[in-house]
This record gives sequence, C-alpha cells and structure tokens, in this order.
Amino acid sequence: MNNLRRPISAAPVLCLTALLAFAPLASQAALQVGATAPDFTAEAAVGGKVFQFSMAQARLQGPVVLYFYPKSFTSGCTVEAHEFSEATERLKALGATVIGMSNDDLDTQKRFSIEACRGKFPVAADAGAKVMKLYDASLMMLPNVADRITYVVSPQGKVLLSFAKLSANGHVAAALKAVEQWNAEQRR
Repeated sequence: MNNLRRPISAAPVLCLTALLAFAPLASQAALQVGATAPDFTAEAAVGGKVFQFSMAQARLQGPVVLYFYPKSFTSGCTVEAHEFSEATERLKALGATVIGMSNDDLDTQKRFSIEACRGKFPVAADAGAKVMKLYDASLMMLPNVADRITYVVSPQGKVLLSFAKLSANGHVAAALKAVEQWNAEQRR
C-alpha cells in the first residue's frame, strides 16, 4: 500500500494569522461626529416582511441608529441583534429608528429579522456593499464585509455618534447615550 501524503500548504494558515493579527485595525469608522451622513435606500425586512428603507424618510421621524454588522446568524451579530431588539422600545420612546445592515442577501435578512431581531427593528440587505462603502463601514481586509460600526444620525443628517468596535459589546449603550444626549439638547 502506497502511503503518500501531500504536504499541507502553510499559505492559508499564514493568511488567517495575518488577518487576525490586523483585526484591531479593522474597526475604523471614517465618518466622524459632525460629518454629513449619506442618504440611501435599501431593501430591508422587519418581522420577515420586505420593504424599502429610506434614510431620508427615517430621519424625518427623528435620529436614526444605523448599525453595520459582518454576517447574520454569526454569534456576535446575533448577540448584537438581541441587544438592539431589547433596546428598541426605549430608543423608539426617544424618537429614534433602528436599522441594522450587512451584505447578506434579502432572504437571509428576512429570517434574521424574525429570529435574531425578534421583529423589533429592520435589517437591510446591502447588495454590492454600496452603503457600507458610503459609510466607510467595510472591513479593511474584506471590503465586501461590514465592519461592526454603529452610527447615530440626526434628523438634519449629521453624525451624532460613530462607534467602531469589533466586539458586539457597547454598541447599544453608546447608541442609547447618543440619542439621550440629542434629546436633552432638543429640550434646551
């Protein structure tokens, strides 16, 4: 019996190691506080129902919490969606709209909107990563994959919060704080 073994290439392991080594550099939101947030429209789903989300229309209601995440149904993205679903009523009471966005297809977003978002807020399908690019919310090493970035955009279209952190922890708290501060300033 011939017991030949093919050598294993180290290239895939080295590529993955390099990607992980640069992971701390991945979260760098380009839109800074005070910048103008681009308007966009995208197909989205809430509770499994599809609709056309318009940033310009959503801003007419109050601030918009727009959060980008890498991939539906992955552990960190599911945890983040659960946290946003738990905070959605509080954000709505403050006049804010929540929308999540990734490069997943619309069928995936329909399921994610039910299972992870619990029908509380929509998630949009960013076909071709067009919106991600407008918001500079792509992973540096994987430009068609969203970075984990949360923006809060004022009704006037200005960025109130730009929070970039690869971990899902802290995004909801940062968004709530920014919306609360915006509300406090409106009462003055």
